[in-house]
Parts: sequence; C-alpha cells; structure tokens
Amino acid sequence: MWGNAFLLSVLYLLTGIVVESIRRRYHAPFFERLSMALDSLPARALELTHAMEPLRAAYFTGRITDLGVRVVFGVVTVAVIFLLALVVGAIMAVLRWGLLRATRGGNGRPPGNG
Repeated sequence: MWGNAFLLSVLYLLTGIVVESIRRRYHAPFFERLSMALDSLPARALELTHAMEPLRAAYFTGRITDLGVRVVFGVVTVAVIFLLALVVGAIMAVLRWGLLRATRGGNGRPPGNG
C-alpha cells in the first residue's frame, strides 16, 4: 500500500514537473489546461482545509514565490495520495475481515480443531 502511494506520488510530481517545464517554454493552451488540471487536486484539498485563502494572500502580497506555491502544492498532493492509500487500505482490510468472518461461520475463529 505504501509502495503504491509512493510510486503514485512520484509519478504525479514528475508529470507536474514535465508539464510545468513545457508550459513555461512553449505557452501552448493544451499545457496551460493540463497544468491547471494537475493543480486542481491540491487546490481543492487546500480549499477543503481552508488553507487556500492564506496561501493566495501570501502569493499576491509577495510573501511566497511561484516556486513556493509549487512546493506547497507538491507536499499537499503527496499527503492526499498517501491519505487516500491509507483510507482505501483500511476499507479493504475491513472488507477482507468481514469476508473471512462470513466464510468461517460468523464466530471469528478458524475452522478445525478448536
């Protein structure tokens, strides 16, 4: 579970780096939209935690740079991916436990000498 979350985080961040590099060099509308799509995950997470407005204010007052915003977005993205992996892993563990319990007759003990 943690390995998959780590791999997904690395792929997401590498994709973001490549897209941002291309966007800054060529200014093509496709890469502008792709960059916005990649930024939507951390932006929504920051909105849900009410942290987007302070970040926006810091950016517009010059207290944080473009690179700083990218770093914050990257950290938030990694945190969201790991949180999703943890939630999905917990749900799968509960479902597995329920399935094992149901196939063992509901008493939670394995069949056999007991």
